[in-house]
Amino acid sequence: MGMWLSEGALLECDMGLAPTPLNVLPINRVVADFMPIASIVCGVPFLNIVPFGLCKSPANPAVAAIIASSLGAVTQGPCIPMTEAWIPADPTIVVTTGPCIDNAASILMCDWGGVIKPTLSGQMCVLVP
Repeated sequence: MGMWLSEGALLECDMGLAPTPLNVLPINRVVADFMPIASIVCGVPFLNIVPFGLCKSPANPAVAAIIASSLGAVTQGPCIPMTEAWIPADPTIVVTTGPCIDNAASILMCDWGGVIKPTLSGQMCVLVP
């Protein structure tokens, strides 16, 4: 098992252009390194999951419209995340709103065909001399 995801964790979508931070509201009342811990309900588009810059998935209507207007040339368009809930790696570790998600094997699916995975957990180790 990896580290729990918390506020500021970096996420990467295989259809997106740039990584983006995870936004976690402090509704679980559980923290790690003074940051709120994420659970499976932290997958709300534009609240928890912000756009990944540009999207290259032809299933995304914005990208499909750009491809159609450019006579079939493959191009990228604006990212519009359409996510549901996380698929946790270990569903037995539970906080107030559901199972926790970690950076080892938890994934989030986008309706446009992207797979969102964490690259950094958002937790920082602080060494005190």
